Amino acid sequence: MSTELQTYLSREGERVAAALDRSMEALPAAVAGPVRDAVRHGVTSGGKRLRPILCVTAYRACGGKASDDEALYDLAASLELIHAYSLMHDDLPCMDDADLRRGSPTTHRVHGEDATMVGGAALIPFAALRALQAALRLGCPDATARRVARTLVEAAGAGGMVGGQWLDLQGEGRSLRADELGVLHGMKTGALLTAGLTMGARAAGAEVAVDEALEEYGRAIGLAFQIADDILDATQSAEVLGKTPSDAELEKSTYVALHGLEGARTRAGEEVDAALVALRRSGLDAPILALLARYIVEREH
Repeated sequence: MSTELQTYLSREGERVAAALDRSMEALPAAVAGPVRDAVRHGVTSGGKRLRPILCVTAYRACGGKASDDEALYDLAASLELIHAYSLMHDDLPCMDDADLRRGSPTTHRVHGEDATMVGGAALIPFAALRALQAALRLGCPDATARRVARTLVEAAGAGGMVGGQWLDLQGEGRSLRADELGVLHGMKTGALLTAGLTMGARAAGAEVAVDEALEEYGRAIGLAFQIADDILDATQSAEVLGKTPSDAELEKSTYVALHGLEGARTRAGEEVDAALVALRRSGLDAPILALLARYIVEREH
């Protein structure tokens, strides 16, 4: 990773973390006891914060001028709230039955399955509300603010991340075709990454052509991210990954199983190239987005 990108990710990650702390303070009082503890565990236990960072980066690249900087990061943090809930549920025994996440025990191992299930569910409407409120504080017109919040909800729902998770579960023990795998991961992984970009762009008032180019960039880096995850799952230890590699144990179809390690690396590189083509077509001066596309396949965890 370049020093420029490392510095950027560290700085922006700290700002996102502060926004997540504000989100936890804003949780309704009814989210209490073990459920509140489970939510805080799931939301504040680290991570790359890639989705919110994409949102902030796209907003600025599209000319957004936030008069309320906290509002921008609160908008971005709504993506991480959805991502956190998805991981809380993904790790449950009825899903991947994982013990480790980001180098620490998973939420349900610490706080119980019931609190994890309810806490994760509580984050869904909470994240949508935070996104809408933040977009309005940014000065977005009402219709734009609603569109930004709807972008998050649609990416998280049955046509996006949730639908992809179901396809993933149904695919265990089967050999999926390349096109099936692409649809699955486009929904499960790509939808929320793409939403980060388009939420930022739409909040900034980007033109349709720019919005569409960023969607293509997002779809490409989403697939590249998943292929890189498959490679890491096949080659790295739990100590390096911060979670237990489980693809083989769960008999999941992966790009490594489909193409082999070298073939998977080639496919990831092709998706990065496609992302860079889309980025150039957007006309944006966004070198960080180019660096992020390359980082996605070069990372070690």
